[in-house]
Amino acid sequence: MEREPTRIREGYLVKKGSMFNTWKPMWVVLLEDGIEFYKRKADNSPKGMIPLKGSTIHSPCQDFGKRMFVFKLTVAKQQDHFFQAAYLEERDAWVRDIKKAIHCIDGGQRFARKSTRKSIRLPETINLSALYLSMKDPEKGIKELKLEKDKRVFNHCFTGTCVIDWLVSSSSIRNRKEGLLLASSLLSEGYLQPAGDTSKAAAEGLSDTPFLDLSDAYYYFPDSGFFCEGYSSDDDVVLKEEFRGTIVKQGCLLKQGHRRKNWKVRKFILRDDPAYLHYYDPAGGEEPLGAIHLRGCVVTAVEDMPDTKKYDADNILFEIITANEIHYYLQAASSTERTEWIKAIQSVSRTGK
Repeated sequence: MEREPTRIREGYLVKKGSMFNTWKPMWVVLLEDGIEFYKRKADNSPKGMIPLKGSTIHSPCQDFGKRMFVFKLTVAKQQDHFFQAAYLEERDAWVRDIKKAIHCIDGGQRFARKSTRKSIRLPETINLSALYLSMKDPEKGIKELKLEKDKRVFNHCFTGTCVIDWLVSSSSIRNRKEGLLLASSLLSEGYLQPAGDTSKAAAEGLSDTPFLDLSDAYYYFPDSGFFCEGYSSDDDVVLKEEFRGTIVKQGCLLKQGHRRKNWKVRKFILRDDPAYLHYYDPAGGEEPLGAIHLRGCVVTAVEDMPDTKKYDADNILFEIITANEIHYYLQAASSTERTEWIKAIQSVSRTGK
């Protein structure tokens, strides 16, 4: 029986059309022997497949100066395929895995990630369910804290370092490497949940390990009452909005109108349930002027846009392409703020409802 190719990486990327200069969001799946791309994540059959044997990858790709984080895949028949990631780390993760897959094909090898499982064997006596209950013990377990990062407050959570420290102190493991493997198992089985961009990116495969032994990687127990609050960018006061979802990020951005193509300042509030980016009149008003549905969207940085006037000389632009292919162009105040918005929107688009 023929073995199905292993899925190495998958996620939304923006792909350039093969005939026209159009860029559309695609659900992209990297296999051991090729890349499949789908119009939507839920689709059963791909719109196309790119073979990796004899291919070469180019990154960074400067063929499209107005689009950032683009990489090019040239197949054996000398056809070029262009993909755009949302930010630098995501592009580099895709390029790294594609390069490794091509190298494995050329060398007749199986694709395999580096794993600590080869060098570390967990004791067979470890029971994840019992360990979870011990970790939640009010007296001797991991202390749930209120932590702040990137103008957000994470309630009832703890750091990756705290988890490993507790595992070591409770004699559940012999060293921190073994603790990393055990914590990754707890994460994969749902006993721990990632909170924040750093830990979520690792859990989605953008790091060498799914769990991070870091003080800025946050986690929480799934039944702990965890919630996140976003700070106002103006006065750092926590807003209590009458919406179901947690405020993930908020602040003012420039938004381009769909009809007149003019730019206006809008106050944006990003929530995770439902996955919407609402925008308001910054002068006041409780009712939103509109909302961008983020579930299944793609968000990328852009340097410029065709057929439109620049708002000023220092454009820090990014583009949201919704699941039904509506394009929204927004401008942040700095490149750092743009990256923060892109990562926050990308996170909500994957996990929000």
